Parts: sequence; structure tokens; C-alpha cells
Amino acid sequence: MNTLILNAKDRYSIETCAEIIRSGGLCAFPTETVYGLGANGLDGKAVSKIFAAKGRPQDNPLILHVSSFSQALTLWRDVPEAAYRLAEVFFPGPLTVICKKSDIVPTEVTAGLDTVAVRMPSDKYAQMLISACGVPVAAPSANLSGRPSPTKAEHVIADMDGRIDAILCGDDCRYGVESTVISLVDEPVILRPGAVTPSMIAACGIEVQVAGSVLSPLKKGETAASPGMKYKHYSPDAKVVAVQGVAMDLTQKVCDIYDRSEGKKRIILASAENAPYYGDRCCEVIGKRSEPVTMCEKLFSSFRKYNDYDLIICEALSPDDEGLAYMNRLLRACGFHIE
Repeated sequence: MNTLILNAKDRYSIETCAEIIRSGGLCAFPTETVYGLGANGLDGKAVSKIFAAKGRPQDNPLILHVSSFSQALTLWRDVPEAAYRLAEVFFPGPLTVICKKSDIVPTEVTAGLDTVAVRMPSDKYAQMLISACGVPVAAPSANLSGRPSPTKAEHVIADMDGRIDAILCGDDCRYGVESTVISLVDEPVILRPGAVTPSMIAACGIEVQVAGSVLSPLKKGETAASPGMKYKHYSPDAKVVAVQGVAMDLTQKVCDIYDRSEGKKRIILASAENAPYYGDRCCEVIGKRSEPVTMCEKLFSSFRKYNDYDLIICEALSPDDEGLAYMNRLLRACGFHIE
């Protein structure tokens, strides 16, 4: 397949991609979280092409992206008051809300579930594209299934060139991590953490719990109600090791793992606070422990940058509020193995 590589800053390119999606094709596009792989969310056959292009298991539900809250309401039924409250604050933005689905949502989107996840992106090019499509756009991350999510156009090209109809190239993603997913079907519960933290949701007057599967694998036979729950995710070809500890205990453990891996091509993904303690060992600063969101922003792009290394050693963080999204992605990338 010949994949069109188009510029999101060109209005004609956006119209071209909208026509591709309306006609049942696939187009990757930028959002503020990660790049998405879009299809007409009301066309089951088109949605099925997403799974084929990504090599994604079909029992993993997708998110529908909308251009307005009124469009979201056509996709849900029995909408709770909390959805209106959250939309007022976080639509558009990096929050996905799960409610009971309406009859117009195809089963290919929901993996056979009676619920559907909906988000309204804030990225201006994503907004322009979805609006031009005139339909909700089903869009998981635009990467091969299991690989680190794409935060730059070049990441999408590396994974999807020749597999989809078009790639709409825009800016690097602002957050670099997928949206927070909250289910409102019963009691509010976060199924996947992201830039919208539990404390930010609580500030809206909504009591929210965090699903146990955020920091541990789903139990055998348990259903994945959200993307990113069921399978090993976000992994480079390199082995990823997460290292847990406090202060000097953490840095010493990182150094020990690095040193006993002599002869291997290895890198430490370090915090700015701890980098000086690693001496002349090969490391890259990806953010500050005091600002976990900065470490989230560079995690996926660093996984891709060092994909062909033998070993990537990562500092673990406390999974509190802003650190929750970082640890969710890191634990899945390393297969829940932590030193």
C-alpha cells in the first residue's frame, strides 16, 4: 500500500484525510496525547482495518474521538450527571469517558461490550480533522500493537508506512502519554491514568477510585474495559527494567544493574535529581522526579530512541497522582517486573 505523507498545517491535506476516513480508509493524525490511527467510528468494516494494520487483538476496545460534546451524547445512553461535569472541565482535553453505548456504535469499536469510550481532543489539527470527517473517529495509538506509543510523526511513519492510507504529520505531542480513561458505568473508576489525575477529577466534586489493574495485570478471564489494560504494552525491543528504591538505595541499585550488565548495550533513563550519581555511565535525563509529568512526556520517545539496545534501566516513581500514569506505562513495558 502506498501511504500518503501529508502536512497537518495544510487545509487540503486535512480534507484529503477526512475523505479517506469517510470512505472507509485509515489515517494517522496528531493529538495532544499521542498520535492516533483513525477510521470512521460508525463503520464496523473500517474499524476492523485498524486491528489488522496494528496487529491488535480484537478483544481490546477502542476510543471514539468527537468534535463536540453533543456528538458524544449521540454515542452514549443513560448518561450520568458526572459525565456533564467532567466534560465541562476536560472536553476538549486528555480525558476519555466510558458510559453505556447507544445503538449506533458498532460492536467492532467496543469489543462486544455494552459500553463505549469517548474523547474530545484539544489538538487543533485533530479537532479540524474530526470536524471535517463529520463522524466520530475510532482511534487507538498509531503504532504496531505492543510497541511504544508514537509521540512524533516519525514514529508513526516507522510503524505504519505502507500499512495505512495516510499519515497526517503535525507537531510533537504535548503530553506524550495516552489520555486518562474513567468509567462512569457504575461508581467512577480510573481504568487508565494519564494527564488528568485523580486529584483533578476529585476537584470536580467526583469521588473516583483507581482500578487495581492500573498497577498490576488483569486477572485471568477478566475483561478489558479500556485500551491498555489487558496486554503487555508500550514495549521496545530492548529489555526494560524498572528499579524501585528511595534516595541512595535507588541509585545504587541502578548502578549495580548497569555494572553487572557489562558487555551489553545499555542506557539509564534517569531523573534530573539522580543523574549526577550515575557518574560516567550511559544515561539520559527524561525529566524530574519532583514533576512526574515531565518523565511521562519523554518515556515513550526514549523507548523508541533506544529500541535496539539490550537493556533500558528506568527509575520507578511513587504511583501517587501525577506519578500514576508514569508507573502504569513503565510496569506494562517491563512486564510488571520490578527490581
